[in-house]
Amino acid sequence: MKPEDVAQYLQDHPQFFNEYADFLADIPIPGTHDNKVISINERQVISLRERNRVLQDKLLELISFGEENDAIGEKMHRLTIALLSVSNMGEFFTALYFSLREDFAVPLVAMRLWNISCSDPDHVEFTPVSQDVHVIAESLSQPYCGNHIADEIKCWFGEGAEHLNSFSMIPLNTTQAIGLLILGSPDTERFYPEMGTLHLKRLGELVCTTIARYDLAETASGEAIQDDLPNEQQT
Repeated sequence: MKPEDVAQYLQDHPQFFNEYADFLADIPIPGTHDNKVISINERQVISLRERNRVLQDKLLELISFGEENDAIGEKMHRLTIALLSVSNMGEFFTALYFSLREDFAVPLVAMRLWNISCSDPDHVEFTPVSQDVHVIAESLSQPYCGNHIADEIKCWFGEGAEHLNSFSMIPLNTTQAIGLLILGSPDTERFYPEMGTLHLKRLGELVCTTIARYDLAETASGEAIQDDLPNEQQT
């Protein structure tokens, strides 16, 4: 009889353990870490303890993830409130960068925008970018995390770029690509390829929604001014 046959027999006849309970308690089996012989009951206790330890580790891991998600959710809530409180694009940039730097501990942030209206295009965020950057923004279906970005994009960080070793590149899309939000860190493991991007994606959506408010406001304001002009001036 092969060991597999014994195992199959025990699976097919579970009543065996009830009928021979005393016999099972007296069966000596090898220990797991030494040559000590223990009973099958002791071996079951050891097995249950090992399984319980694995479950406890998984539970602690889940609790840790839950606490981390709660903390990020609270930070996102504070950022949302801050962005709802601003009244122009300048205040929007200030509030966004302050939150990312102070609340999310992101050392450097850069952003470029296009395809939107703005009455104050002097902001560095509206600096024209190459067609290659447009292609990158349009090709991203979700945030990118890793150690490499295009040299042109890295230059957006100015002198601090040489100290950065990991990046998150967040596409900003409404009905079309309107820009890129880049987070940079000197820590090579801060933004790594395998990390989850759910919160980064939500950050991009929040930024896009806020920008869309000002884009619509700028467009409506421009149309109102045009309507108020005398006919000869409009012509």
